[in-house]
Amino acid sequence: MTTTTDRQDERLQSRDGLRGALTDVVERARGGDLGMIPVVVGLIVIWTVLQILNPVFLSSANLVNLTLESAAVGVIALGIVCVLLVGQIDLSVGSVSGLSGAVLAVLFVVKGLPVWLAILAAVVLGAVVGWLYAQLFNRFGVPSFVITLAGLLGFLGLQLYVLGTNGSINLPFDSGLVSFAQFSFVPDWLSYTLAVVASAALFVSGYLHARERRKAGLSARSVTALAVRSAALLVALGFVVWYLGQTRGVGWMFVFFVALVLVMHYLLSRTKWGRSVYAVGGNVEAARRAGINVKTVFTSVFVLCSTFAAVGGIMAAARLAAVNPSSGGGDVNLNAIAAAVIGGTSLFGGRGSAFGALLGVVVIQSISSGLTLLNLDSSIRFMVTGAVLLLAVVVDSVSRRSRTSHGRA
Repeated sequence: MTTTTDRQDERLQSRDGLRGALTDVVERARGGDLGMIPVVVGLIVIWTVLQILNPVFLSSANLVNLTLESAAVGVIALGIVCVLLVGQIDLSVGSVSGLSGAVLAVLFVVKGLPVWLAILAAVVLGAVVGWLYAQLFNRFGVPSFVITLAGLLGFLGLQLYVLGTNGSINLPFDSGLVSFAQFSFVPDWLSYTLAVVASAALFVSGYLHARERRKAGLSARSVTALAVRSAALLVALGFVVWYLGQTRGVGWMFVFFVALVLVMHYLLSRTKWGRSVYAVGGNVEAARRAGINVKTVFTSVFVLCSTFAAVGGIMAAARLAAVNPSSGGGDVNLNAIAAAVIGGTSLFGGRGSAFGALLGVVVIQSISSGLTLLNLDSSIRFMVTGAVLLLAVVVDSVSRRSRTSHGRA
């Protein structure tokens, strides 16, 4: 006679394989847990349409430019992901990035300090800004929307003050910083090596995670499924490296951005701090009663967000080889926030991942690059980006309702 325990074991075993993994994905999607599915599907559609309209879009040369242009805004979007995960917002990342670029340029070019010291000062400035936001939020209860809106205006003014009569400051083309952003590409042999290392790391981390789940009596991916997943990643990365290598290859600046994404993914998914971030984003009061230091979590995400904004501002300055009063302005702020949301990070908090910044900024830059190749006015780009952003928020709202109805909110 079959017992309840036997039936549970059978269900666990039925999911221990490729078919079970696919079934699990389908069940989660039906329950409103869509994950990265919408943004991946959207990216495929966008690339297909733009390639049909202009065959140059998916050329190796254009994709290399797309990756380099994505890096700076992507790093800023990574900080936005951290803040959104706790249900807050930072509207000043553009101004902070511009201010950090201005501080870098003044210290490095005007004052003659070593470039590493100028970079360090700009990054520390970003961290201090995030700490100040956290104090206003934790101690006085000022909404993050108001705090960062004030920061947007205040730091824009401070940026203009720092630049002063200099206006635009050009960074030396022979400096290592500009070379890193514009001319430094990973050698082919090292690119393939990194692809192999990434695939092996995916398998090892997946295997260790699956072993922990089995010890706890939970369903987990089989070794076969893990091997197939890692092999698929290896093939995909190998193709990307080969294709981009047809022109200049993979830029070091983009590799730096991806490395930051991987570090943040590990911190958010495999550490106590990361679990605390998701817990606070899900329910602040429940997290507090569970013993989580909520104020410390808020402080950490605000500091991270402003720090990433500073790093992104430095990267943008290096990419342009100049800093001017418009640095960090224009659509930088909106694109960073849009990239995080389009990448699947919920505006309601508690849902999203570091990879959302990567996929979201690729979507944003793909739209920009594709419409530029079509010689369309920037007004079209803003409208298309706005429509994609609105669609992403609608999908998030619908999936949230679905999770609630299925008891998974």
